[in-house]
Amino acid sequence: MSPIPLLTLRGITKSFPGVLANNHVDLDIYGGEVHALLGENGAGKSTLMKILYGFYRPDSGEVRLNDQPIHIQSPHDARQFRIGMVFQDFIQVPALTVAENITLFLPTLPFVLDHVSIIKRIEEVSGRYGLKVNPHAYVWQLSVGERQKVEVLKLLLADARVLIFDEPTRSLAPHEIEGLFQVFANLKRDGYALVFITHKMKEVLACADRITVLRHGKVAGTLKGSEANERSLIALMFGRQIEESPGRPSEKQSDGRKPLLELKGITTQTEGMAWGLKDIHLTIKPGEIVGVAGVSGNGQKELGDVVLGLEKCAAGVKYLHGEEATAWSVARIRASGVAFIPEDPLGMAAFPWLSVQENMAMANPRMYSKQGGLSMDWQAVRSDLQASLERLGFNIPPYYVPLGILSGGNIQRMILAREMAHHPKLIIAFYPTRGLDVQSANSARKVLTSSRDQGAGILLISEDLGELFSLSDRLVVMFQGRIVGTSTPQQVSINEVGYLMTGSKGETKQSE
Repeated sequence: MSPIPLLTLRGITKSFPGVLANNHVDLDIYGGEVHALLGENGAGKSTLMKILYGFYRPDSGEVRLNDQPIHIQSPHDARQFRIGMVFQDFIQVPALTVAENITLFLPTLPFVLDHVSIIKRIEEVSGRYGLKVNPHAYVWQLSVGERQKVEVLKLLLADARVLIFDEPTRSLAPHEIEGLFQVFANLKRDGYALVFITHKMKEVLACADRITVLRHGKVAGTLKGSEANERSLIALMFGRQIEESPGRPSEKQSDGRKPLLELKGITTQTEGMAWGLKDIHLTIKPGEIVGVAGVSGNGQKELGDVVLGLEKCAAGVKYLHGEEATAWSVARIRASGVAFIPEDPLGMAAFPWLSVQENMAMANPRMYSKQGGLSMDWQAVRSDLQASLERLGFNIPPYYVPLGILSGGNIQRMILAREMAHHPKLIIAFYPTRGLDVQSANSARKVLTSSRDQGAGILLISEDLGELFSLSDRLVVMFQGRIVGTSTPQQVSINEVGYLMTGSKGETKQSE
């Protein structure tokens, strides 16, 4: 690691209406190290990095490169200063090859492409840093891990020296995460500065040289990776110790109640590149959490959409609460007691321009309407939301704040509170703890297990295998639209599931 910071941030302050995101933040970033950035939801991590990458402009403060002040007005400026960012959602053209996607990102795009030269550069860089990917392959053919490698290659060939990774392990299988950390080590060796934003404490401790914790927009502390542990990091994040995440209780014998959900031979026809479902057989009983593991894009979304009525069945039959419900509308399904926690809360379950309380009311406007729909019982809306937030142990900004200005974690908190407010019978939960800090994630898991213990059925789709193993009564694995494995968590290892997720290993076993 260099003794002098490559980048220095001093006094960075940024506010949005009703929210002070960064409050005089100081941060040093060195070449040849992995610097992890931690903090609870709304602590200001993403805002700070988006300032560094030019998405936002600070209200005050200074950024210095090699001890010289620089002004970053846009992502283009950031790239000129050799700063790059790997986002959670990749910016790629699926219909183009790996080489073509990388070429489009280069700062100087030639009028006539020299494919041979570009492919040679890709092969040299990928070989040096453990980023092996076929430059001739179309992006739509790649796994999530391979697509992430393409994003890193884009930055390296564009000559970036500071690489910001925003939740890079979110959709990776365990062996892919190990591969990513080896890439980190290779980049460190050549003096690259890496900033790693994540909520996964064990991963931070596994790869970070330094760890900076933000709390309420301020730096709560910076530790060397070799001196940190989970207890010290949690204390910095929250100013106190927090309760342990709930574990899965011992198995109970079925009480013979009829399934809340039955899918029999469900097949869908999906346009585009997503995998449609192929002959899915699945049941969820009262008082049961069925976990679904799989790399993003292998049919998990379509499975949830079929249950909710968003996706039509080309073949097969769906039963809800013992009734044939294949052709039920979304409204009827929701009214029957089905809650939905989506993978993209802001895009799929919220109205960003409406306030927090208005978003709460929109989930069930009939319940809160008065005078034939001419007015709303806002007191009842706030009361129900507040009760649900207290049950979850969440705090969010004032109810009058537009939802769209909140952090991703706070939006997830609000959607969880809204969906759990009226004690649903069946819960379809896509990545319910994605983007949540440790304390909020534990609270959400406790609500799910409590709902299960009170008789609710839960379809839990998560990329966190530790979470799936700790919460699920039964576990299924999806690959290319099929269920390729089913077992209890005690009967299979995390690595075995990881290989099934990527189609690398394991025998196909169909769920019942």
